[in-house]
Amino acid sequence: MNNKKLGRKFLASLLAGAVLMSPALSWAAQYAANFKGTDIQEFINIVGKNLNKTIIVDPTVRGKINVRSYDLLNDEQYYQFFLNVLQVYGYAVVKMDNNIIKVIKDKDAKTSNIRVADDSKPGQGDEMVTRIVALYNTQAKQLAPLLRQLNDNAGGGNVVNYDPSNVLMISGRAAVVNKLVEIVRRVDKQGDTSVQVIPLNYASASEIVRIIETLYRQNGSSAQLQGQAPKVVADERTNSVVVSGDEKTRMRVANLVKKLDEEQATTGNTRVRYLRYAKAEDLVEVLNGFADKISANTPGAKKSTSARSRNTSSSSRSSSSRTSNRSSSVGGGNSDINIVADTETNSLVMTAQPAEMRTLNSVIDQLDIRRAQVLVQAIIVEIGEGDDVGLGFQWGTSAGGGTQFNNFGASIGEIGAGVWAAKDQPASQTCSGAGDTQNCTNNPDTPGDISLLASALGKINGAAWGVWTGDFGALVQAISSDTNSNVLSTPSITTLDNQEANFIVGDEVPVITGSTASSNNSNPFQTVERKEVGVKLKVTPQINQGGSAVKLTIEQEVSGVNGNTGVDISFSTRRLTTTVLANDGQVVVLGGLITENVQESVQKVPLLGDIPFLGHLFKSSSSKKTKRNLMVFIKPTIVRDGMTMNGLTGRKYNYFRALQIEQQDRGINLMPNTEVPVLEEWKNQSVVPQEVQDILQRHEEGKGLGTPMRKTDSTLKMLTESKEKDQAEKAKQDEKK
Repeated sequence: MNNKKLGRKFLASLLAGAVLMSPALSWAAQYAANFKGTDIQEFINIVGKNLNKTIIVDPTVRGKINVRSYDLLNDEQYYQFFLNVLQVYGYAVVKMDNNIIKVIKDKDAKTSNIRVADDSKPGQGDEMVTRIVALYNTQAKQLAPLLRQLNDNAGGGNVVNYDPSNVLMISGRAAVVNKLVEIVRRVDKQGDTSVQVIPLNYASASEIVRIIETLYRQNGSSAQLQGQAPKVVADERTNSVVVSGDEKTRMRVANLVKKLDEEQATTGNTRVRYLRYAKAEDLVEVLNGFADKISANTPGAKKSTSARSRNTSSSSRSSSSRTSNRSSSVGGGNSDINIVADTETNSLVMTAQPAEMRTLNSVIDQLDIRRAQVLVQAIIVEIGEGDDVGLGFQWGTSAGGGTQFNNFGASIGEIGAGVWAAKDQPASQTCSGAGDTQNCTNNPDTPGDISLLASALGKINGAAWGVWTGDFGALVQAISSDTNSNVLSTPSITTLDNQEANFIVGDEVPVITGSTASSNNSNPFQTVERKEVGVKLKVTPQINQGGSAVKLTIEQEVSGVNGNTGVDISFSTRRLTTTVLANDGQVVVLGGLITENVQESVQKVPLLGDIPFLGHLFKSSSSKKTKRNLMVFIKPTIVRDGMTMNGLTGRKYNYFRALQIEQQDRGINLMPNTEVPVLEEWKNQSVVPQEVQDILQRHEEGKGLGTPMRKTDSTLKMLTESKEKDQAEKAKQDEKK
């Protein structure tokens, strides 16, 4: 036994000496990896001694290993060999600080302090690592179960998904983890998102896209794998086709686009475009302004600007000949573009190159749209009140003395003269001749003339009390008046956006503007002009881009006839001209006038009229106070669709119908058998929801059975208003988008 030990030591010494004497390995240590029936604890100790590492071994690590290698390994290879051997026998290594490593079981390694690797240091071989992988196109919870099938979950491997951040946490051997990370990156793809832009020279981008989509839609009935159909989008601004898909699909689409993007066999292209909302004649005038510019900027246009300018006269002559009928032609100096309007069918006949035709159609699409309407309601409120108080004393004598004041109705002199004239004249005798030839005639009583008294009394306002005694007479007058007025006018008008509208309710009053007569009055004449008086409203609405406000240019006038003057008729006018911005359905004050007038008139006898209390016997006073408030308001309502218009119209219609029904219930005074006309019931089934129609049908059936449904009308109103509100909100949201 001793000889055998000495022999082994001698062989080891020879082997070590040979290694040290080798010139190729003098700078790097190399190890032989031959272990036959060696205890794993001894194997770990030998590796730790050779690599100069402190190794902590779990007490449960037991067994014998058998490894044979015919190559010499360096430090890195020797360490990887160490990890490989432990992995085969179900153990793993966990690195700690200060060059300390631990050897534990595989299943315990994933809960230990294993390194978190990344792309810069992913790890290799059987090193235990943890990787955090972020997903961008796939959900982590869907991919995690698939990865667990490829990982050693019974040993140190583990795959956990974290949904809030959509990441995967993968633990295990570095070689296995790196393989799983590569699988994740290949799976986490939305597809081949490469995009190719194909510019067109002759064809229309939208037309090419339509053809390609139709082609693939027809082939969609066959069993196609998802992702084979390309995504094709038209860019009208650059006239290009944008293709997204895998490389082979993009190549097929590019070849198809190249074949379709060919110049047409003919030099022109004619198309009839029927308009829905715009007027053909007006649209021709708009297109005439930039027809030359369209042709000059179109890539597929052949003719130069100079060539078009040489054809100006011929195009103008042909255009004028066509406009003599009910259509008009434009082209200006451009012989390639020709646009004719047909008023009977409200359509445009256009001849242009394909690129120019695309631009024209794009402009027409933006102009031929349904224009919103605006209901403008003007509210005119006028409130007036006035107070008038007067008190006057007048007296006189037959000798001519007394007081007379003319600021308060009739004077005592006028009334006295009228009283004397109104007295009856007693019977009298008229004689003629003398002596025996004298002839006498008896005259009967003569009634007095009351015309002067009636004229004087007509000037009295309020109460008058008079007394006449002997040669003295007195007249007392008193008046108190109170006037209140409340006028409300609500003219309304509906017009298109940016369209002026006029509204007038009133009369035409003739006004003399001049007169001429000859010297002998043989050819007299007068010139008369009729002036409109009443309520006038002129408005031009403009809806802003957001669609929630309206700019209003308003001219509002309220006029009337005051009466005749010494020259002609006088008019009262209240006019307002302004521009305001109001929200939809908002009431805005436009302007107003507040006037207050106080007048006081006193006529008195000097000195005597200033005596306290007694002075009222020698004066006449009157006081007048007037106050007027005039305000003008405006309320715009945007009408975007037929449902909103029907709702507004139905409310107004039902309001006037209710007034007629109320009048019918009251009847006509002194004509009880006269029928009052009543509007027909408002029925518009096109805007009534189906559930409302069902209620109406049940209501009619209930009437036939003698059990009418009393709540039908209220339910109908509630459902109709709810439907109108929902559609109005939807229209506003679509407009904002």
